[in-house]
Amino acid sequence: MASRAPRVVAELGRPETTQETADRKAESSRLYKARKTPMNLVWALLASLAVVVVMVLIAPQGNVAPRENVDVAAAAADVAANYDVTPIVPVVPADWGANEAALSSGADAVASWTVALVPSEGFVRLAQGFDTDTAWTARELKGSPPRGEVIIDGVTWTIYKNEDPSAFGNVAHALSTTAGNDQVIVYGSADVDLVELVASSIAPQVREIRDAS
Repeated sequence: MASRAPRVVAELGRPETTQETADRKAESSRLYKARKTPMNLVWALLASLAVVVVMVLIAPQGNVAPRENVDVAAAAADVAANYDVTPIVPVVPADWGANEAALSSGADAVASWTVALVPSEGFVRLAQGFDTDTAWTARELKGSPPRGEVIIDGVTWTIYKNEDPSAFGNVAHALSTTAGNDQVIVYGSADVDLVELVASSIAPQVREIRDAS
């Protein structure tokens, strides 16, 4: 088969040399890359924005984070079964959460039962010090001064109200009473009505422990 004659380039009026062919291909490649790079950047940017939008849409929002829901009654039953104590279990609205229900012992060696409740705003805690005295209460409330008494469902409570909660562990309101040899505190940053609600819910258990002592 006869070989094909070299292609004549119109602009040159003759066939390209090997070097001219290489130079032309190199320039075409450069121009192609120059056109493609900005477009690639645009597409990459659009893809990144799409990923960000998707992540924002599926990410849980801070104001709808689910509350923890510790089974306080089950934890209390476990403590009662393993130790010679009677943990008090608050009865609160169904929309409240609980993120702690545990038995512990502090530096003073006093065993205590703590329940951390989460209402719609702030927090409310129940602390029950076993076989202890009011000095434990004072330590738990960081020296909050007592401001009188109130009777809630037949139980007399000492009132604590802190004008500057930050100086007392963010505790704005607190109530304390005795249950046999135990000290019982209900306190928190929540509105006083919520603190009193918890105190009211445990009044029958406080009276029962007193009667059994």
